[in-house]
Amino acid sequence: MSALPRAPSDRSSSSAPERQAMPDDQLMLAYARGDAAAFDVLYARHEGALFRFVKRLLGARLAAQADEVFQDTWMRIVSARESFSPQGATWRTWAFTIAHNLAMDRLRVSGREVALDAHADDSSDPVPTLEHGVRGATDAVAHPSAEELAFWRAAGRRLLACLDELPADQRAAFLLHHEDGLTVEALASSLEIGFETVRSRLRYGLQKLRACMERYLSVLEQRA
Repeated sequence: MSALPRAPSDRSSSSAPERQAMPDDQLMLAYARGDAAAFDVLYARHEGALFRFVKRLLGARLAAQADEVFQDTWMRIVSARESFSPQGATWRTWAFTIAHNLAMDRLRVSGREVALDAHADDSSDPVPTLEHGVRGATDAVAHPSAEELAFWRAAGRRLLACLDELPADQRAAFLLHHEDGLTVEALASSLEIGFETVRSRLRYGLQKLRACMERYLSVLEQRA
């Protein structure tokens, strides 16, 4: 990931320790006022997570475009610095929504976006999670053996492959909800889609992931 061009800055009024302690929204406002170092803190704080999100959303076939979409995302953030408002969504949600929209545009152009089933499940049941699955299970292994490490590495590779098989909308919902921590309400608001549509995408996506990860999840259930 190459260095990003930044807007011209005025003399900073905040010290380095103060910036490190500032929340994302305040850093963005400071950057808009000309504190370029505030942008450096934001970038360092979110660079890894944002790049992983973009790469996983694009999938294996468009992985080569991840760096370009990642750079475009930060350029949009730079361009929107003066119009950013901390009201409503957090800076992180706002930034990940920008990344989501740019990645989805690439998927549409590539023809890889798959339409969702038109018959959405309107059940009011809570959206299920993978909390007993691969993602959090390693917490129970204090001192994993070589065999266990090999199992988790294989499970991780399989999960990435399963994510790549999901329709783009479902994959995006899963990543934003389970990896970035956006609530269903925040997803609906930031993506400007209905609450039940988000729930349906999460539900269908999780059902497919569970089926795809059945071999590994069955092993975990036997160990429980």
